[in-house]
Amino acid sequence: MESSPDAGVTRRAVSPAESRRASRRWWDADADDYQAEHGSFLGDADFVWCPEGLREADAHLLGDVRGRRVLEIGCGAASCSRWLKTQGATVVAADLSAGMLRHAQAGATRSGVQIPLLQADASALPFADGAFDIVCTAFGAIPFVADSARVMREVYRVLRPGGRWAFSITHPMRWVFLDDPGEGGLVAVHSYFDRRAYVEQDEQSVPTYVEQHRTLGDRIRELVDAGFVLKDLIEPEWPKTHDQTWGQWSPLRGKIFPGTAIFVSTKPS
Repeated sequence: MESSPDAGVTRRAVSPAESRRASRRWWDADADDYQAEHGSFLGDADFVWCPEGLREADAHLLGDVRGRRVLEIGCGAASCSRWLKTQGATVVAADLSAGMLRHAQAGATRSGVQIPLLQADASALPFADGAFDIVCTAFGAIPFVADSARVMREVYRVLRPGGRWAFSITHPMRWVFLDDPGEGGLVAVHSYFDRRAYVEQDEQSVPTYVEQHRTLGDRIRELVDAGFVLKDLIEPEWPKTHDQTWGQWSPLRGKIFPGTAIFVSTKPS
């Protein structure tokens, strides 16, 4: 499935700097289109973990957030952070992309729920040790960072002892299939063990979009090596009443195999 090494789509290793530059530029440029397509599904002040529609209001993966200090990394338009504030949390929302943070501010204006917004790299968080009770992200940061193990260590550092870290990502088994919501997306075409990044690049071989793959075991090892204790791994099932398609997520695929993995972990007391 790979194309010319010079332009188009390929699988190859990328450096952390290449990945960071590509993500910032991509999300700055795509922010308007992304929000136009998905904004109504995500809401202005709602915490939706995944395209399957699992909400934190129902799942309670973060526990009781009232009075807790919460950091959302890779916040995008920060609808999750605004929901957390309505539940009594003290929240900071961070993202690498100024374009997405522009939509976060627009969402705050529409909803009337204001939170601090910060442009920051998840692998170098500008916070003191033990500054937060909870860190979370719904499809933010982790899939787009070349050194995601470093992000785990940074999250561990800024969490207080006993703090919670929860994040959702595309389920690693989806790496085996094409990003096709139809029948074409039911046929395995890639190796699950091919950890080279998915890269879209220009004619000069400069990455314009980068997404990283790790196996389930890789993710668990990243967490454990950082010092976390894994408490749960949720693979949301596709609701029978959910008939919307989101990119590669669809009712057809969702009833056969999982599209999302949510990791819930804690920093030992």
